[in-house]
Amino acid sequence: MYDRPVRTSRQDRRRAVAEVAARQHGYFTAAQALRLGCTYQNQKFHVDHGNWIRVERGLFRLREWPVSDDDHLVRAWLWAKGQAVVSHQSALAAHNLGDVDPAKVHLSVPPGFRRKSDFVVLHHVVTPPEYREDRGAYTVTTVPRAIAECAAEAMPDELLASAVIDALQQGRTTRRRLRDAAAALGDRAELGVERALRTVDE
Repeated sequence: MYDRPVRTSRQDRRRAVAEVAARQHGYFTAAQALRLGCTYQNQKFHVDHGNWIRVERGLFRLREWPVSDDDHLVRAWLWAKGQAVVSHQSALAAHNLGDVDPAKVHLSVPPGFRRKSDFVVLHHVVTPPEYREDRGAYTVTTVPRAIAECAAEAMPDELLASAVIDALQQGRTTRRRLRDAAAALGDRAELGVERALRTVDE
C-alpha cells in the first residue's frame, strides 16, 4: 500500500517528520514516518529515546509539542487516513457553537469506508467540497452544514436552537445558507432548521 522508505540522512528524516507533524498538531502516523524514510527500527529508536511519544498503535506525537483542544479531532482524522470530515456534533463543538460536548468524535466518511473504532461515530455520507473547511490538521464541515447535519440526526430542539442562535449572532452564517444546507440533506434537516429558526424569532 505504501511506497518503500526513501533513502535520506538522519537529519533530513527528522526535519521531514517535524514538517509533517507541524501541520498535524504534532501528530503523525507510522505510515507517514515510513514514507519519509523512517524504518520501523528507526521509529522504535525514537520512541525508546523519548523523541517521540507513542500515542496508540501506529500513531506518534513529537515529545515537545504542546497539547491543544483539537487533539482528539486530529487523531480521529489521522485514524481515518484523511478520508473523513469532522462533522455533526463534533463540528458544532469545533466551531464553538451551542452547548454540545460529544463523548465521541463524529466523522463523515465515504460509503466504502470500512474501518471501525470505539472512539468515533461514523456517518457514511459524501460531504461536498463547498461544505468543507480546511483547518490544516483536519477537515471540518462548515457552520451551516454542521447545523443541518445535526438537524437531520434529530438533535434535541433546544441544543439545535442554541447552535443556530450562536451562529447567527456571531455572523457565522445566514438564514438562507442554513436553509440551503438543510435542503441538501433532506426533509428532516429542513424541518429541524425551520423549527430552530422559529425559536430564534420568538
